[in-house]
Amino acid sequence: MNCDVLVIGAGVMGLSSAYHLKRLNPGKRVVLIERLGGPGQGSTAKSGGGFRNLLTSGTNRLLSEATIDWLNHLQWETEHDIGLHNTSYLYLLGESQHNRQKPLFKEMGEAGVELKTYSPEELKGLIPDLVTDFTGDEDAEMMGLEPIEVGVQGIRCGTVNTDALARCWEALFLGLGGVVQYNTSADRLILGAERELGLPGEPFVWQGPVVKGAETSRGEITAETTVVAAGVWSETLLDPIGFDSMTRPKKRCMFVFNDPRLERLLHAKGFNDEGILPFTQLPDAGVYIKADVSEGSIWVGVTEDLGRGYGLEDDPQPELETYTDNAYHALVKYLPCFEGVRPVNMWAGQRAVNRFDKIPVVEGMPGLIYVGGATGNGIMKCDSLGRIVAAHYAGEEEAELYGGRRVRVSDISVKDRRVEKERF
Repeated sequence: MNCDVLVIGAGVMGLSSAYHLKRLNPGKRVVLIERLGGPGQGSTAKSGGGFRNLLTSGTNRLLSEATIDWLNHLQWETEHDIGLHNTSYLYLLGESQHNRQKPLFKEMGEAGVELKTYSPEELKGLIPDLVTDFTGDEDAEMMGLEPIEVGVQGIRCGTVNTDALARCWEALFLGLGGVVQYNTSADRLILGAERELGLPGEPFVWQGPVVKGAETSRGEITAETTVVAAGVWSETLLDPIGFDSMTRPKKRCMFVFNDPRLERLLHAKGFNDEGILPFTQLPDAGVYIKADVSEGSIWVGVTEDLGRGYGLEDDPQPELETYTDNAYHALVKYLPCFEGVRPVNMWAGQRAVNRFDKIPVVEGMPGLIYVGGATGNGIMKCDSLGRIVAAHYAGEEEAELYGGRRVRVSDISVKDRRVEKERF
C-alpha cells in the first residue's frame, strides 16, 4: 500500500494527529493503522480520563487549556457526546505538602488558573466521610500520614469518557475521507536513503537517511511521511533506527468500586453543578479517586513512582495486592467508607513518562514525525499535539491551537526545545 501520510497508533494522540493532518491536507491520502481492534483501546482506554489546567509550565498550560476548550466545544457545541463532566479537581494536602506546593498554587493563580481553597472544617462539611484529623490515631502517625490542612480545587478541570472521545476522533477523521486499518501492527520502520543507489545495506553513513513507511502485519506500507504516535510502544519502532523517544514506560493500576457504602462519597455536593465528587488526590499517598458518573462507580488509581519499575508490557495486568497490600491502608485512614469494600473490576495501563521536564515531544527527521512523552496527560493535550504535528508536517514555524492561540512548533522539539519544566 502507498499513501502520503502513515500514522501509527490510534490512541488519542494518533487520532488527533491523523484528523488534523487530513483536515489541513484534504487532497492527501492519510492512513491510520492500529494493532488493536478499535480506536483508543490501548493506554487511552486504561486512563482515568481526567483533564486539568493546574500546571506551572506555561507551555504545558497552553497545550492543556486549548485542548480543554476543544473538548468543551465537542461536548456542548457539536452532535458528539464525549461524556465530558466539568466536575473539577480537588487536591487534599497535609501541612508539609501544602508548604511545598503553596508557592506553585500562588504562581498558577497569578497566571489565571481558577482555584478555590477549603479549610478542614469546610471539607468535612462537604465530604462527611473524610477524616481530616488523626489526633490519637497511632497507626496513622506510624504510617507518616498527615492531617489534612487544606483542600485546593481546580475549577476548569474534569473528566471525559475516553472511549467516547476516541470514537469521536475516529468519526471526525473518517468523515474527512481518512483511512483506518485496525488489527494491523507496525513491526518496523522502513529506513532508506534520500538518494537510493539500489545497493544492499542502504542507507550508508554517507547517505541521508529517510523513513519511507513501515513493515506491518499486513505487508509493507510506504509513505512520504510516517507519524509515530504509538505511546509506550513507540520505542519499539524508534529504538532500532536510533531515534530516541525520550520516554520510558511505567505501569499504572486502576481499581473500580460499586458499593452502597460509597454512595455518599460519590455524590459529594457543593463542589460543582453536578453534585459529584471532584477528581480527588489524597495527600502524598500516590492515590487518586474519580467519580464515574455514567456507571455510578468510584475509581481508585495508584500512581506509584519509586518502587514501580520501568518496563514495557504488551498486555499489562493489574495486581490486586497493589490495592489490598499497599494503597488500601492509606485510603481507609482518610476515607473509612472504603473499609472492607473490594473492587469489582481492575485494569492496568501504561504511561510514556518523560522524566526530564514532563512536557510532550514532537520531533522529526526526514520522512518521520514522532509525537509522545505526554506522561499520562495525553487526554488533556491531545488536540493541541495533533495540531502541532500537522504544522510540523506543513513546515510551519507556528501551530495555531484551538481558540487562536499559537505556539512555536520547535518549542516542544528535542533539538530546539524551549519549555519551562513542569513542577506540579
